[in-house]
Amino acid sequence: MASTSQQQALQRDVVVVGASAGGVEALAKLVADLPQELPAAMLVVLHVLATGTSVLPSILDRAGALPASSARHGERIERGHIYVAPPDHHMVMAGDHIHLTHGPRENGHRPAIDPLFRSAARSHRERVVAVVLSGALDDGTAGLQVVQRAGGTTLVQDPDEALYDGMPRSAIRHGAADHVVELNAMADAICELIDSPIENPTTTEPVADLDQGALDIAERTPLKGDPSGLTCPECGGALWEQQEGEVVRFRCHVGHAYSVESMQAEQGVALEAALWSALRSLEERAGLFRRLARRSVGSPETAERYERKASEVGRHADAVRHTIAELGRAPAPASAGEGESAA
Repeated sequence: MASTSQQQALQRDVVVVGASAGGVEALAKLVADLPQELPAAMLVVLHVLATGTSVLPSILDRAGALPASSARHGERIERGHIYVAPPDHHMVMAGDHIHLTHGPRENGHRPAIDPLFRSAARSHRERVVAVVLSGALDDGTAGLQVVQRAGGTTLVQDPDEALYDGMPRSAIRHGAADHVVELNAMADAICELIDSPIENPTTTEPVADLDQGALDIAERTPLKGDPSGLTCPECGGALWEQQEGEVVRFRCHVGHAYSVESMQAEQGVALEAALWSALRSLEERAGLFRRLARRSVGSPETAERYERKASEVGRHADAVRHTIAELGRAPAPASAGEGESAA
């Protein structure tokens, strides 16, 4: 980004934003309130499906005065421009350029928010303003903490007004939010931070992984932490449990990474898929026994035996079907007097 080294050392000029469910509306409102002469670049990650083309760049381009576009690999980052992560690619910062990677999913997403926040902290340290808007679960919390440790500033949307409050509340709960801001005031808060000089431009606290040059999300480094005894919901590899600030994360050998809440969600998806597979196998087995029974018309005893087996397998299939239905139901509200330990 075009500026002198002295100006770069004194001014916040990188704004990274993460959002998920309910995030399109929040992003459009934020962008609409930003001034045309914003002396900072904005990089945006929204959780989107891997297939198809994201319309978010065109939405943001129409929403406000700043130009917005889908990020391109190797593109130089310029102030006064909004860069949107394309589907199925992590967007990370390498100095003043954008790198797009097809690295392992984090928290079940690609693009994910945490890789962008971590890379911004590595590249620009105190110059970073990181923002988390509406979204479910907790992607972004660990990345916000890395930004904090690097000397950057973090903001989250007031969860009381967010369409989905999971991500903002997670950041607040883990101490990753320097400021909690209503959406109507978010643009002004960002501009005030950009215009305010950085008080301590040199970070004295060492920040883990900040000086690594690798842009691969898996980092190509030995796994830290302790073996968890759990397996990766995506690839089946062993997971290591890591403490990152106040956040517990799980990472496998190839780089799939999960926060606690995303791990629960992904395990739920994997469990349901396994149950549907079991149900299919049981119904196929019951069907086989019924077919064998029909073909044993000359031997009533054999036909009866196969029918009994088909009925027994059918009862197991019904039990699995009932389990799947129960998994999909919302939990019953806690009765009066129940403690929090029931969660």
